[in-house]
Amino acid sequence: MMIINFYVLLGGGAGLADHDNYHEFCRLVGRFKVNYQLSELVNMEGYSSWISLVTEFTLKSLQSWQWASSGVYYLLGLWSRLVTSVPYLKGNSPNLLNEFVPKIIEQFISSKFDSIQAGLSDDLSEDPLDNVELLQDQLECIPYLCRFQYESCSTFIMQITDPILQMYMEAVNLPALADNSELVIIEAKLAWVAHIIAAILKTRQLVGLSADSHEIQDAELSARVLRLINVIDSGLHSQRYGEVPKQRLDRAVLIFFQYFRKSYIGDQAMHSSKQLYARLSELLGLHDHLLILNVIVGKIATNLKCYAESEEVINQTLGLFSEMATGFMTGKLLLKLDTVQYIISHHNNGFAPKVFVSLESTPDAIFRTDSVKYALIGLMRDLRGIAMATNSRRTYGFLFDWLYPTHMPLLLKAITHWTDTPEVTTPLLKFMAEFVLNKSQRLTFDSSSPNGILLFREVSKLTVAYGSRILSLPNCADLYTFKYKGIWILLSVLARALAGNYVNFGVFELYGDRALSDALDTVLKLLISIPLVDILAYRKLTAAYFAFLEVLLNSHIAFVLNLDTSTFRHIVGSLESGLRGVDTNILSQCASAVDNLATFYFNNITVGESPTTPAALNLARHVADCPGVFPEILKTLFEIVLFEDCGNQWSLSRPMLSLILISEEMFTNLRAQILASQPVDQQPRLSLCFDHLMADITQSLETKNRDKFTQNLTKFRNDFRSR
Repeated sequence: MMIINFYVLLGGGAGLADHDNYHEFCRLVGRFKVNYQLSELVNMEGYSSWISLVTEFTLKSLQSWQWASSGVYYLLGLWSRLVTSVPYLKGNSPNLLNEFVPKIIEQFISSKFDSIQAGLSDDLSEDPLDNVELLQDQLECIPYLCRFQYESCSTFIMQITDPILQMYMEAVNLPALADNSELVIIEAKLAWVAHIIAAILKTRQLVGLSADSHEIQDAELSARVLRLINVIDSGLHSQRYGEVPKQRLDRAVLIFFQYFRKSYIGDQAMHSSKQLYARLSELLGLHDHLLILNVIVGKIATNLKCYAESEEVINQTLGLFSEMATGFMTGKLLLKLDTVQYIISHHNNGFAPKVFVSLESTPDAIFRTDSVKYALIGLMRDLRGIAMATNSRRTYGFLFDWLYPTHMPLLLKAITHWTDTPEVTTPLLKFMAEFVLNKSQRLTFDSSSPNGILLFREVSKLTVAYGSRILSLPNCADLYTFKYKGIWILLSVLARALAGNYVNFGVFELYGDRALSDALDTVLKLLISIPLVDILAYRKLTAAYFAFLEVLLNSHIAFVLNLDTSTFRHIVGSLESGLRGVDTNILSQCASAVDNLATFYFNNITVGESPTTPAALNLARHVADCPGVFPEILKTLFEIVLFEDCGNQWSLSRPMLSLILISEEMFTNLRAQILASQPVDQQPRLSLCFDHLMADITQSLETKNRDKFTQNLTKFRNDFRSR
């Protein structure tokens, strides 16, 4: 019955002249295969007429590309699902797909060429060649249809590509054209061909679509794109790097390289793809993957040299190069190329060393010029990129030995002279933040090495130089860009250095070295200079501020406790404000910082006979002068757990137990306040909840006791909130 209804609609076309009706009907047709298996369809009466009408409807839709493009996606989806079901089809009933699928592929490609010829894209608002997502949508189903009847489809693609490619090759020797409209059309057609071939190669990686017989066709199609590369940067074409159609074509070639590399480059791929390389050897003399890889590297080098003004091409080129360099197999293969070996062997003549020498020899009197400014910006960005790529102890060691001690004075000189210029200080500080980050344990020095201490000394110098100068500068209208941005990056630098676990900070105090003290003093002055409302107003500043406080109270709590009471109150009060925020990460950081503080109080004051260390004495004095500090924080924590959606209850449970154990009286008073705020009839039940909260909890902050409290807190929250 369903087949008959579709037959009537497709045959009569009633109402399909309305665009909305047409679009919804395409969606309905596209869903047809979801509800019926192909084996069911082919055995239904009228299947042959139905599939013929669907074919005719699809072809007409493709021909009407200006009007019907939005619905074609659903129709192609139907055809894709039909052909992928053929291997599972049983019985002898003809499915007729072998006859109709090549026609659809031919019409799809023809419609793309027609749209180019008309000077329009299928989507009137945006050219698919400029939109990766739109392009992927349009090409998602095409590879499956092509590979279903690959020999005939690939033959058609080659037949329409060869004349266009020949015209493009002949255009190499032409003089600059006043009217290049014909060349623009050729480039657009070749871009579509390259994208279609790339999409076909992409599907080779999928199970069931990598038959050996397809390798010959893959080679034939790939040869067309590789032949294009021989002329794409020659003659007239080498004068068109600023033209958008040329850029689209080069981006399409990069996409082709990306999927060819994934499918056919690598030792395993090489051994399993002998037919492809044998055919490429016959066509182009490219008999193995190293030769192909050399072509790719050559194109990457050309793009980087010639496309300085095109951010899209540069980004895509660097993305491809990054994939190749970081890939396990392609990374090894790159080292076998003479081109890459040449680059490596001549790296000492590169940009960074020359810039270092030039800047280091620049007198102070002319260090504030634009040429120095832009050189510093470029150098710091490059160094940050290099530092981000050093993911092992070995590679980081190379970078460290190169920079220290020879080039580190330049960073101090730059931050000193350009403190008032965020364009310079921001990339410099971001490089330093990356340089001190101990990711993957890359900053692991030998036990006898002083490098960790030496690195922190440089951090301290930079912190003091920037912090002391930025404090003395007057505020301006754009306070975030001018001051706060640099401060939050500096906080990240110091937090990463303090938490990196590669510096024995006790050495500084032991030998009277003020590197640590000066850095912390400077940063503290910066923090105090910023109103708390401003800290909470800027997201990145907020994150850096509380991340720093967490590290400070974890590793250097004595520094905080030795501050005056008003500063101590300011810092602890800001932690309470952080707890009231909505950011889960910040809430966890504040909870950790509070737990460190409360744990120190418990271990050194609550369970001890009397505080003996200077830090413990100072904390006791601070709490005596500010008796409401701990009760307010504990109240805030209970309010979050009981009355808000709490996604990190484990983190909050840690400081809650520490604060409860500090003073039984504080907990008793808070319990009374919370119960008094609840309805009278609920108070007995809620009082029992509080009793259960402390069940089996001992006067200890050992892990076992903490975990038990966390379990009790979960039950307490659920029981308290139930009515």
